[in-house]
Amino acid sequence: MEKRHERKFRTEPPSSYEGVLRSCPVEYPPTEAIRAEIDALFTGKRDLVDILEDVARLGARLIIQTAMEAEVDAFLGRARYQRTAATADESGEVTARAGHRNGHCPTTIKTTAGPVTVQRPKLRGTTEKFASRLFGTHVTRTNALESLVIASFVRGLSVRDVEAALADALGLEAALSKSTVSVICTQIRDEFEAWRRRELSEASLDYLFLDASHFKMHDGHAAEPVLAAWGITVEGKPVFVGLDTANSESTDAWHHFLTDLADRGLTSPLLVISDGAKGLISAAEQVFPKALRQRCTIHKLRNVPAKISKDHQDAVRADFWACFNTSDDELKDIEPGQRLVEAVQRRIDAFIAKWTGAYPAAMRIMETDRASLTVYLRFPADHHKRIRHSNFIERTFGETRRRVKVIGRFPGETSCVSLVWAVLGRASRGWRGFAMTPTALRTLHDLRRALLEPPTPLLKMPVEIAAALEEAA
Repeated sequence: MEKRHERKFRTEPPSSYEGVLRSCPVEYPPTEAIRAEIDALFTGKRDLVDILEDVARLGARLIIQTAMEAEVDAFLGRARYQRTAATADESGEVTARAGHRNGHCPTTIKTTAGPVTVQRPKLRGTTEKFASRLFGTHVTRTNALESLVIASFVRGLSVRDVEAALADALGLEAALSKSTVSVICTQIRDEFEAWRRRELSEASLDYLFLDASHFKMHDGHAAEPVLAAWGITVEGKPVFVGLDTANSESTDAWHHFLTDLADRGLTSPLLVISDGAKGLISAAEQVFPKALRQRCTIHKLRNVPAKISKDHQDAVRADFWACFNTSDDELKDIEPGQRLVEAVQRRIDAFIAKWTGAYPAAMRIMETDRASLTVYLRFPADHHKRIRHSNFIERTFGETRRRVKVIGRFPGETSCVSLVWAVLGRASRGWRGFAMTPTALRTLHDLRRALLEPPTPLLKMPVEIAAALEEAA
């Protein structure tokens, strides 16, 4: 009897929840097993950015599991392992019900942090059926705790915020340990500060992508931009270059951002790819005057349909992309370079002529900055579909926005840029590089010499000296 009692109330947490379920699914509280998994993440040698997603998912499991266990406690009128007979208060209301816990069954619930598997408590011997008020009887998707899960993830960058977000809603038992919170808070900020001050002289780029996304980070203010830069090196490898906040996408804001990159050793790329923001374009041309500039074709296409009726939008989109299809019989044999640029520009002329009668305002948008839509055609054909737009990072920005949309805004600027960096940094590890074939390397080498290392021109001989030499001859 004594041994069983000791097993029931052991204090050392297991190394994994799965191990608990195999060995003693009833005796060990699921919430303690999840806490053990969270603590185990920080005792290993994995990089903090790598484990951030796991922290979010385990945090979601901990919150949901704690909430379900609390509901069962309230339903039975007693805590886990507590043996109390059903009694009634002065009003006659029953404070403890008949029945007891009978283990758990795994249930997968979809949350913003991703699908998480929790252990739904099972009851036996009750006089009425238990149904969770948070999740219902069979529900596999929850919005009830969605904002709390995301708030804990975002505010995990602040010790006080994460403790308040969990403890206020679910009690002190739901809060992560202070040591775990401190690890998240301290390490992520230290790593981010070291990252954004690092030397960039070794990051020699062929392509530099620039974009911004807006997030709410100050109370009472509109969403403000987070500026981002990433690129493709001369070896074809993707690299996350820079990230910072700004109060606007003005020329001054982008100029300060790009100048900081250059001051830390970033040399001029061959091609800068961006949307049509005037401040960004102006700053890029000032800081990297020798680089060519590609206007994002996807951003341009988004602007055009705004002036076109819904009945014709699909047809206009199809004609737009047909302009840039260089794999058809007409253009497939033309090598990248000026001839290919001119051929696609003629297609754009035909596209504008076709639609200008019905939608002149839309075609005026198409005319704006049109020369920069075809600059990418001077580069290797294998790279065309990935360097003609800056939409690449928008998908990752979208992932960050998805995480925070339910809480409205970040707790502050530091929280915002730190979390965006963590999400983008983790995503960048999975980005695909560019294939650097011999043909591609030769094309890039020729462009590099023409743009960044032009030969020194010969000095022109004065007319008088030339005449004197001619007479002497």
